[in-house]
Amino acid sequence: MSSFVSYLINGISLGSVYAIIALGYTMVYGIAKMLNFAHGDVIMVGGYAALTMMTVSGAHPLLAILVAVIVCTTLGITIERVAYRPLRGAASPLAVLITAIGVSYLLQNLALLIFGANTKSFQSVVTIPPIKLADGAINITGETIVTIAACIVIMVGLTTFIKKTKAGQAMLAVSEDKGAAQLMGINVNGTIALTFAIGSALAAIAGVLLCSAYPSLTPYTGAMPGIKAFVAAVFGGIGSITGAMIGGILLGVIEILGKAYISSQMADAIVFAVLIIVLLVKPTGLLGKQIQEKV
Repeated sequence: MSSFVSYLINGISLGSVYAIIALGYTMVYGIAKMLNFAHGDVIMVGGYAALTMMTVSGAHPLLAILVAVIVCTTLGITIERVAYRPLRGAASPLAVLITAIGVSYLLQNLALLIFGANTKSFQSVVTIPPIKLADGAINITGETIVTIAACIVIMVGLTTFIKKTKAGQAMLAVSEDKGAAQLMGINVNGTIALTFAIGSALAAIAGVLLCSAYPSLTPYTGAMPGIKAFVAAVFGGIGSITGAMIGGILLGVIEILGKAYISSQMADAIVFAVLIIVLLVKPTGLLGKQIQEKV
């Protein structure tokens, strides 16, 4: 029983990272109606930014996280402005999708040139001691505690921001109808840029938390977590903030339990199989809503 509880806690911790990343996907899709497949590589950039600050300049972990957030936020805004905004009115959505894949490979290869292909050892930014329960049978690491807490705080903060602030209301308006929002005086380009900034900042936090829990970093570190976070966003209902969180946590639990009780080699296949089953039963995801097209 204690081993199951440990696996469950680890699954919730991993799922919390997926949820934080998935929030970036779901916000960009919900507001800009595009899939930013370079989002996973922003995670990697955040990891390298934090690692560089801690190893080269000996910065405090909190300062390293702050620098990673600033770097990724700037990167997200730049990507949106240079790569995606000129294609927003493109006749085919494939143009944006292909560009996103191109940006992803660009970031990976730049990381290869700058940092090399060798795996870097990542120093955890968490200093909280582990908690032992059930006479030591259950060990909850400090990284797990911080990751789950960060996910909850981010979820509550983001929901409050969307519902209570003018910028959040502008995001909702743009997600409903860009043209009508612009006629009402809303800066559509600025709103979408803000969405990318928030999503990229969350990616930086997720990257630091992921590398702290699994202390290694390569130019490809963000690729698979990025894909799984996208799966989590679709699983929960892409466009739904609550759905992204639920989808991420469920995905993390399924992955860890699949590794523990079925096969570590089949864990990824199990995750994607569950997604297929969910979408066959409910194509919009767990909390997604069917959009009625007006003709």
